[in-house]
Amino acid sequence: MTGLLASIPSPPRGVWYLGPFPLRAYALAILAGIVVAVLITQRRWVARGGEKDTVLEIVFWAVPFGIVGGRIYHVISSPDAYFGPGGHPWRALMIWEGGLGIWGAIALGAVGAWIGCRRQGVLLPPFADALAPALLVAQAIGRLGNWFNQELFGGPTTLPWGLQIDDAHLPAGFASGTLFHPTFLYELIWNLAMAAVLVYLDRRFSLGHGRVFLLYVVLYCTGRLWVEMLRIDTAHHILGLRLNVWTALLVGLGALVAFVLVGRRHPGRETTVLRDDPVAPLEESPAELNE
Repeated sequence: MTGLLASIPSPPRGVWYLGPFPLRAYALAILAGIVVAVLITQRRWVARGGEKDTVLEIVFWAVPFGIVGGRIYHVISSPDAYFGPGGHPWRALMIWEGGLGIWGAIALGAVGAWIGCRRQGVLLPPFADALAPALLVAQAIGRLGNWFNQELFGGPTTLPWGLQIDDAHLPAGFASGTLFHPTFLYELIWNLAMAAVLVYLDRRFSLGHGRVFLLYVVLYCTGRLWVEMLRIDTAHHILGLRLNVWTALLVGLGALVAFVLVGRRHPGRETTVLRDDPVAPLEESPAELNE
């Protein structure tokens, strides 16, 4: 196999220009992930008894909240690049350069999804269950942006699938030609595999009440835990471990406990995706509401 695959090359560029307008691979990967996630979620949501167009209405709220949350987490967990020596605070707003923390994206994205679900008069747990496998697929596609940016790779390796990194992106202390663990690829494969596992378990056991989403958190955190241990990019450490390692460990354990408790309290799946007290759309006027 070594003769067939000596290494994985990095893309020679991550930005293309249409006249004065840049097209960044990182942004395109995120957008492609969102589109694919919407299509998958629509199919799963309809299968659960929801309406297809409802997904777009909820995504309208969830995506902006998720992007803002992801950026906030990234800046908070990596402040030196923006507020440390030689840092530029205004670059914290330049999302297109890369840097979205999944933890913040999911946390604040959930707030946006809750708002969207309230407006559409549907329950958040079944929507989250429909969304869960699609999130993993979207995250897998999004990791291609890290490949184009030549960032967030692992330590040096002699494995035949080692990743080539251009000299301009080499970390300090590494010689030209050093190969690195392609952690973007590891996480991409893990996420796609776990998306398939979620779909299977959901069908096999008729999971509901948010348990598919909680299982998504457990599976993603498990993969992120070992992938994060391979990475060598700058990160804050607590008790010798990277901050994201602790985050994956604690969030994953919390989701596992919640999965068990919810399963004991609410076995099976919801019989409806509608709220008992649907909220009227805000665009309706008071006069229309009184008719």
